[in-house]
Amino acid sequence: MIKAITFDLDDTLWAVDPVIQHANRTLWEWLHVHAPAMTAQFVLEDLNEGSRLRAGILQRHPQIAHSMTQIRLRLLHECLLQSGYSDADAEVLANNAFDAFIEARHEVELFAHARSMLEKLKQQGMILGALSNGNAEVSRTGLADLFDFQFNADQVGAAKPHPLMFQKALEYLNIQPEEVVHVGDHPVNDIQAAAQLGFWTIWVNLDAGPWPGGRPADAEVTSLEHLPAAVTAIQAMKATNSQEACV
Repeated sequence: MIKAITFDLDDTLWAVDPVIQHANRTLWEWLHVHAPAMTAQFVLEDLNEGSRLRAGILQRHPQIAHSMTQIRLRLLHECLLQSGYSDADAEVLANNAFDAFIEARHEVELFAHARSMLEKLKQQGMILGALSNGNAEVSRTGLADLFDFQFNADQVGAAKPHPLMFQKALEYLNIQPEEVVHVGDHPVNDIQAAAQLGFWTIWVNLDAGPWPGGRPADAEVTSLEHLPAAVTAIQAMKATNSQEACV
């Protein structure tokens, strides 16, 4: 039987773009008060994903490409240095600025039915885990009481679709991949990556867009309220496959 369900977080249980925009504004307001020389020289957009400065960080430090936290800290530190702060002051300011950012990063607005869906799965006896490339900690959100464990790219040293995060989950659970369902919004990072290791998969497709190609998920939902039923359907498929294997 299915014993555990792992979830991606960003754009699976909440929309990430509004959260990051809010966290960035919070960060910039903090810097404007505590490091005005930096906000006088740079603009908020310089910290965004895809910016020239961020691209430079990744080019010079490819070993941290998996870590949203390390990238942001490195970017803040370098910008502060370029703004005239000493190395020691830049390190302290970068860490404190990041604290302001990450606090706001956890002020998430859950998608409709997210909490009730998770509650229903817990009532069914499922172990729930989070597997995220981002730096949100589910323990700091309103879902802390529903999740049993989390792994993210910072912890394991690699981002999905690399298999390491899924492997760590299996080690923690001490069960077989066919006893786990992975749920996520990304066709490659979540669905294809998990399927390659033998997980069952559910694609969260809240925009009801077309599947982009390749091996599809075992189930698809356009509303989180339908996810428990999708898990039940996978249970039935698994039982049918087991019976056929015994014939």
